[in-house]
Amino acid sequence: MSDTQPKINDTHRLQTEPLDPPPRLLLGPGPSNAHPRVLQAMAMPLIGHLDPRFIHLMNEIQELLRYVWQTQNALTIPISGTGSAAMEATLANLVEPGDVVLVGVNGYFGERLVDMAGRYGAQVRRLEKPWGEVFTLDELRQGIEAHRPAILALVHAETSTGARQPLEGVAELCRENDCLLLVDTVTSLGGVPLFIDAWGIDAAYSGSQKCLSCPPGIAPLTFNERAGEKLHHRKSKVANWYLDLTLVSQYWGSERTYHHTAPIAMNYAFREALRLVAEEGLEARWQRHRENAELLWQGLEELGLQCHVKKEFRLASLTTVRIPENVDGKKVTQFLLSEFNIEMAGGLGQLAGKVWRIGLMGYNSRKENVALLLHALKEALHHLQAQ
Repeated sequence: MSDTQPKINDTHRLQTEPLDPPPRLLLGPGPSNAHPRVLQAMAMPLIGHLDPRFIHLMNEIQELLRYVWQTQNALTIPISGTGSAAMEATLANLVEPGDVVLVGVNGYFGERLVDMAGRYGAQVRRLEKPWGEVFTLDELRQGIEAHRPAILALVHAETSTGARQPLEGVAELCRENDCLLLVDTVTSLGGVPLFIDAWGIDAAYSGSQKCLSCPPGIAPLTFNERAGEKLHHRKSKVANWYLDLTLVSQYWGSERTYHHTAPIAMNYAFREALRLVAEEGLEARWQRHRENAELLWQGLEELGLQCHVKKEFRLASLTTVRIPENVDGKKVTQFLLSEFNIEMAGGLGQLAGKVWRIGLMGYNSRKENVALLLHALKEALHHLQAQ
């Protein structure tokens, strides 16, 4: 080495211990615990992102995604990033400066759609409901007719409230008024009935770490022909190079043109997660989520706790529970974490300090987890009341 080379600074040279994360049961809003087979898949040897075996795996991922989403859409791919990356990719590719985008805001992720759409130059219009409620067809019709949007964006499964937005009939309203229907399915894909084609959804995105029981880091989206037409007839380039689907789709399409280095291990994991859905079958999987949610709701009622959302609009994958007035919600979640290794989250935004959020998603949606959580909650409430 050269005598003139600067002296190495060892200030930040940590001598750390081997990684040893605690064995948490993740019953919050996500991530959920990954299925053991998914974790095993991540440990498989890496191959190149243009290797013929990897290209074959990419084809399988796309086919399995079409099954899980119940769609024939050609443009159905995972994005290299978390669910928020798929959300941003959907908006970045469909929104052009000056487009009117009408967003149904009834929770935290409706607010995020507003923020993202605005950053891409949209004229954002808000249709609002109290957090935990859903929009009726009449309310959506009035909003569309008043604002004449290019895009209507709705959250199917609002992770902040546990509310499920009915989507039947919404696409017909959009087509009558020449606008696209964009849907957030992050907390519903793989756990709640969802039919992209039958419901006429033009574009949707999701995440891997909720009902699919895969670690965060890869996130799917799907565009139908109407959404594809808008993308390919843009007057301006997509403002985000990394998420530009006119480029990314060439890698996932027949061209297999290099765009960026795909996260190989995350694609392994995602393929295995989708395989698990296909093995179980959608109907059986949706039913399992519903039965375990019903068991949870019954147990919460027996503990004297109330759910925040009306039963007909509750998500089977995520439940919001009202925190009793005389209870410190943070102390309860801390007790569950320290005494039972169970993660349960508090509320976001308007519901901060008012609710707990309980996720029963994918691999974690099991009767034994419901029983353990209810026992732990009972212990926590008794413990705090005794203080």
